[in-house]
Amino acid sequence: MRPLVRVGVFGLLGSGNLGNDGSLEAVLGYLRAEHPDAAVDALCGGPEAVTARYGIPATRLHWYRGEYRTASRAGAIAGKGLGKLVDIVRTAAWVRRHDVVIVPGMGVLEATLPLRPWGFPYSLFLLCASGRLFGTRVALVSVGADAIRNRPTRALVRWSARLAAYRSYRDARSRDAMRAMGVDTARDEVYPDLAFALPAPRAGAPSGPPGPPGPVCVGVMAFHGGDDDRARAEEIHRRYLDGTTRFVRALVEDGRAVRLLTGDECDAPVVAAILDAVDSPLVSAAEAASLADLMKETAAADTVVATRYHNLVCALKAGTPTLALSYAAKSDALMDRMGLATYCHPAREVDAGRLLEQFRALEQGAAELRRTLTERNLVAARQLKDQFSELTAALFPATDHDNAHARQEAS
Repeated sequence: MRPLVRVGVFGLLGSGNLGNDGSLEAVLGYLRAEHPDAAVDALCGGPEAVTARYGIPATRLHWYRGEYRTASRAGAIAGKGLGKLVDIVRTAAWVRRHDVVIVPGMGVLEATLPLRPWGFPYSLFLLCASGRLFGTRVALVSVGADAIRNRPTRALVRWSARLAAYRSYRDARSRDAMRAMGVDTARDEVYPDLAFALPAPRAGAPSGPPGPPGPVCVGVMAFHGGDDDRARAEEIHRRYLDGTTRFVRALVEDGRAVRLLTGDECDAPVVAAILDAVDSPLVSAAEAASLADLMKETAAADTVVATRYHNLVCALKAGTPTLALSYAAKSDALMDRMGLATYCHPAREVDAGRLLEQFRALEQGAAELRRTLTERNLVAARQLKDQFSELTAALFPATDHDNAHARQEAS
């Protein structure tokens, strides 16, 4: 019997970024609960990892395997160029086999980190253009966006958004950025990041008589600035690493245990540099393979100080008082949504002394902040439930009525 619908998921999934994979996991949970008969597969960066972890067929996003390595030799340059042409056919053929394609979360409409237009922006444009050509509904779900200065990148992102059948954003600033770039956002909604739909970890530190201070999670990142900071990338990274290391050393001098977190494979050298510089048994590194692992780490901590966006999401979802080393507007927007807008510190200008002051203020207000996070998490869960209902109505109109009727009969 033919499945009700053929659904594809698309993005840099299975490539070592835990946030991207967490967004995929949330969407797969929705599909399995609401559309269990759908046939689901992926076009993604790490197909082997996606198939092994999530049990769905997956195809490599790029024909040329060295897509994200710098091409300096003539053979590599030719391979990349040929790959761009081959990917037009490959992407179109993959899209044509589907009724619906979902791009689950991620910052697919932004360039807050270094990005080349002919990399992922080009791939996203091919996806959305193929969807429009073949009548496949492409949905950009709870995605991040930001103003983009580079003209080719901005053009590809703008046309991708225009060609999508459904758009929602993970914060109001993302929607505003797309409107400023010429996209009609009148029907676009704002919902929380998809990771807030993942199962919650156990509650954080219990309230009660004060005991000895608990561990602090410090989420680090291979931060080199944004797409417009390429000329100053190494200077920005040195400043970030130095300030973060000084902060960790100050915590250790206060006798605090520190747990270093990452969110992408590329963050490992930062962890190694801090461990080498501080050289204390109080500092250890977590080995997290998923957002669930990160949530468990942050739930066990007294407080969290983190840079990567999805490190912040995990800590806030866990209900743990959190301070953001903010590198982009999306971090500020997330902290504001969750009621912690006061606790942001610029990642480009990490001042260890000022950061320590903010950290102490965070710990002093921890009890009230935990209550605030409990309330905000309940709101986020309700909003994402509404989004999934809206997504079903927009993308699965033929099955929406049948599924609703089946749920009524089962109740």
